[in-house]
Amino acid sequence: MNNFLFLTTAFSTPASWGSVSIDAFLIVFYFVLIIGIGLYAGRNNRTLEEFALGGHSIPWWAVLASIIAAETSAATFLGAPAEGYKTHAFFYAQLAIGTVLARVIIAYSFLGPYYRYKVKSIYEFLTVRFGSKTKNTASAIFLFTRVLGIGVRLYLGGLILVVIWRYFSPANSITLAHYFWGILIVTMLTTLYTMIGGIKAVVWTDFIQASLMIGSVLIAAWLLLHRIGGLGAVKETFGSWGHLQWIQTGWDSSLPLGPALSKMFAEPYTLWAAFIGSTFLTMATHGTDQDMVQRLLTAPNVQKSRFSLILSGFADIPLALIFLAVGILLYVFYTHVGVPAIPDNEIFAHFIVNNIPVGLRGLIIAGVLATMMGSTSAALNALATSFTTDFYLPYINPTADDRASVRAARRATCVFGMLMIGVGTMAAYSVLLNPKLTIIPIAIGILGYTYGGLLGVFLVGMMTKTRGNDTTNVIAMLIGMTSVLFIGKVKLPGIINFGHFMPTWWPEVAWPWYVFIGSMVTIICALPFRTIQKTNS
Repeated sequence: MNNFLFLTTAFSTPASWGSVSIDAFLIVFYFVLIIGIGLYAGRNNRTLEEFALGGHSIPWWAVLASIIAAETSAATFLGAPAEGYKTHAFFYAQLAIGTVLARVIIAYSFLGPYYRYKVKSIYEFLTVRFGSKTKNTASAIFLFTRVLGIGVRLYLGGLILVVIWRYFSPANSITLAHYFWGILIVTMLTTLYTMIGGIKAVVWTDFIQASLMIGSVLIAAWLLLHRIGGLGAVKETFGSWGHLQWIQTGWDSSLPLGPALSKMFAEPYTLWAAFIGSTFLTMATHGTDQDMVQRLLTAPNVQKSRFSLILSGFADIPLALIFLAVGILLYVFYTHVGVPAIPDNEIFAHFIVNNIPVGLRGLIIAGVLATMMGSTSAALNALATSFTTDFYLPYINPTADDRASVRAARRATCVFGMLMIGVGTMAAYSVLLNPKLTIIPIAIGILGYTYGGLLGVFLVGMMTKTRGNDTTNVIAMLIGMTSVLFIGKVKLPGIINFGHFMPTWWPEVAWPWYVFIGSMVTIICALPFRTIQKTNS
């Protein structure tokens, strides 16, 4: 253990301004590189199809990297280690099981119709299958949910700035302004290259960002192992390897059936949640979300798109394990050197800023920003494409030519960027009020409230030919989304606790089940009605 303490103190001394300038140079160089690549990649965007789909010319391996970059947002980069740090277990990684199953289903059920109908916005499929009312509702759900979901994740851009501020001014208090400036700077830069470069800029910058992100987390894991003196320190801290748990069924056989079920549904990381809840959640995020599907449609054909999608699912498993392992190593590290008085969300960022050598520290901070920019740029491009295709062209300017369409998409990108800044600032304010909030349940939980209705109507459209009506689908989606709030006993702090309307014996349902609940209710409500007509308006 003396070796452990030596390694700790050797790298935790305050940095000089000269060494900080090295890190700052690397971060600035990264920003310039990414913006330059983004602007160059999208230099020939003259039509909406080029802006949205890149002319179906992106190679499968770049699509694969882009999917990984979009999935591994800053919420994962900083939030997954926070889960490992807090739970001392690998339970969160179980959810990756469902992501693989869902990808196979999407690859052979959803992608074919999207390519066959040559859609730019995937909600155009709903116009062909049902009509414009279903399409407009589904697209509006996506726009609303994605702004909230990515906006919450942007809070972590402010978080890294806050940790740096604490490093230089530990005596000064943290205010909302510190978070705001971090959110503003990163979002504005991301919006700039996405607005000009379109989907090509998104995919090719995602390739760079995914590489940097994976390299950064591997370096962090190696450094942590080096600091604590190897795996032996992990065993010493927990007493035995058996205390590090990998699988959690959630079922307590010592309880009666009712309480055992309640306990299982209340726990987010279980095998049941992995096989059922996570499968439905991933079907929604990767099959009915314009953000993810749009990059899949940039591949030259459906076969290469399927390959990229399924392979990305298998890549999720080792990535989830390494992020959680970093969290567990952080717990071992701070157990011996003293736990800092900071929120759990900041624990990995605190280690990066305070305990990583100069140069590497700058690269890893750039890696954090890369994950944030990758998921944000993809969302911005998808939001702009969906708004332009589903609302601007049909209703605002039906006679728009290619130049006007691209101009509208770029303006929409800018507007959605500003909306995300507002949401990210509100998320930062919530964490300031309650430092124990962890970001992953919040970020994914937002999707769970609304994406069940979205998935349900897509499943009705994909799996049947005559069921589902353009008008009643809208009602079915609204009922499906509302059901999540009540069945899940959702609490919206300061607004309402939907659990008050449910029986006391009804269990509190964890967030991985939300999409499953919403989609099942939507399907049940939509199936009794027949498709009356199919329109293209």
